Amino acid sequence: MSRSLKKGPYVDPRLMEKLSKVIKGDKVIIKTWARYSTISPEMVGYTFGVHNGKEFVAVLVSEDMVGHKLGEFSPTTKFIRHGGKMQREQEQGADAKAAPAVVSKTEPKK
Repeated sequence: MSRSLKKGPYVDPRLMEKLSKVIKGDKVIIKTWARYSTISPEMVGYTFGVHNGKEFVAVLVSEDMVGHKLGEFSPTTKFIRHGGKMQREQEQGADAKAAPAVVSKTEPKK
């Protein structure tokens, strides 16, 4: 469910304080845990370090991101792969195609 239009988008006040202290030209990463904070037009051009539970993921805010949440650009889970028999067969087939056939050019000794 989305936030009420009457209330407007939520932007963390502490995040806006940090933003006001940084000069726009600096290459400073603003660390934040406020994944729920909405990206506002004032944030365009800044780099945020959004916490994903383990580390801070650098997110450079562009104009296309306005209106989205910061957490959308910092995934909290890492997809490894689906397991099972079919997956192993596909990986073995891909490995066989990727590896070129090795031809020995050495002559046998007489």
